[in-house]
Amino acid sequence: MADSEIDVVGIGNALVDVLSQASDDFLRAHGLTKGAMHLIDEARARQLYDSMGPGTEMSGGSAANTVVGVASFGGKAQYVGKVRDDQLGDVFRHDLRATGVAYTVPAAAEGPPTGRCLILVTPDAQRTLNTFLGVSVELGPEDVDADVIGRGRILYLEGYLFDPPRAQEAFRTAAGRAHAAGRYVALTLSDPFCVDRHRAAFRELVERHVDILLANESEICSLYQVKEFDSALQAVRGHCAIAALTRSEKGSVIVAGNDVHVIDAHPITKVVDTTGAGDLYAAGFLLGLSRGLPLPVCGRLGSMAAAEVISHVGARPQTPLARLGAGLLE
Repeated sequence: MADSEIDVVGIGNALVDVLSQASDDFLRAHGLTKGAMHLIDEARARQLYDSMGPGTEMSGGSAANTVVGVASFGGKAQYVGKVRDDQLGDVFRHDLRATGVAYTVPAAAEGPPTGRCLILVTPDAQRTLNTFLGVSVELGPEDVDADVIGRGRILYLEGYLFDPPRAQEAFRTAAGRAHAAGRYVALTLSDPFCVDRHRAAFRELVERHVDILLANESEICSLYQVKEFDSALQAVRGHCAIAALTRSEKGSVIVAGNDVHVIDAHPITKVVDTTGAGDLYAAGFLLGLSRGLPLPVCGRLGSMAAAEVISHVGARPQTPLARLGAGLLE
């Protein structure tokens, strides 16, 4: 790969993750649906934060987790997202750059504070997300550097970004610039509730503008409003060049034209926290794809990265993925 090229450029909601252990009773007491992502306002964020137990803070957001995974594999990654010039904004910038990911978007000097995602992990390892988007909703086309997009082999777009209108504009601008430069555009559907909010727009994007679709079983079934995974698989076939569909312990299925590859889940002793599983699967899959590896190998890299991240608390790998995936990357 030429020095000026980037494996993956990710665009998403720049958030600081606050992870904390919580009981099912805590979720019920606060009216939270286990395993879902809830969009909340600043007041609700303060109320939940004050009620949570001790937490760990780190730069987060779905696409940010993915590009950190790409960097952990030894790939070149860059992130586009907006934070404020406040304490959490400083946490985000420092933490992301420390992982090896390039991040050059200037901090906003006014507007809402830096966004944050309050992640409650229950004893069954399920994570419930409570997201205050903050200033990330003000990401606009002016924040999308055409040179950066042009150097990225794959542009990776976070489905959550489709909630704020200004960010939708940035989303479309970046996708147009990537295709104009002959690059690939990848989309993650992010969450079934996100799909419910934007189903028509997502289906139009997948069919017209997206080359690579990443989704889990619930998300792809929601997109096509079907109950069976096989029906969703048949529906997505031909709508984009590649669809990588994850199924938790059942592994993943990769569809590319008439080809279907079934990838086993990577072995793991114990599931501790499912936060970031889909994000890290995307990291391995996209890194492999950017390097021209066969689709089954891309899927195995994704499964391996997902297995690493669910073996501990937090959405970032603790063991360098380049070391774990050395045999597959050769």
